Amino acid sequence: MNRSILAVTAAAVAAAAGTGSIASPKRVPMWYSRLEKPAYQPPSVAFPLVWTALYADIATASAVAIERLRAAGRHDEARRYAAALGLNLAMNAGWSWLFFRYHKLGASALGAAALTASSADLARRAARADRRAGLALAPYPAWCAFATVLATHVWRLND
Repeated sequence: MNRSILAVTAAAVAAAAGTGSIASPKRVPMWYSRLEKPAYQPPSVAFPLVWTALYADIATASAVAIERLRAAGRHDEARRYAAALGLNLAMNAGWSWLFFRYHKLGASALGAAALTASSADLARRAARADRRAGLALAPYPAWCAFATVLATHVWRLND
């Protein structure tokens, strides 16, 4: 794998994670603890574990996809993949701001749905470049779909 491409995708993912974490409190805020949550919500410890694994996966699979596209001379497709990745990561970071910083439950549910669609598109693009990269990204839209259901349920319970 081309390490410079991996360095770029890892930096982009780290920037998104860092930007999102600025909006996320280190301790559970009072407003969050007062929210009604569905019984299927994972324990708090699950979220950083899942997101750490997903972020590593996004950086690695995206580097493979971009590298394969470039190696095949599909430079325009590689640029479109990079643009889709950038948009996806911006939406990813933005969700934390909608939910944790601004407490916009409805907007965060819609944002999660948009992130799910974007993540599925990213996995599709990766699969077109490299089947294994696409398969490796499959957990990302799956988790985002679960997050959409969860965010929507939290919104409905607290509306």
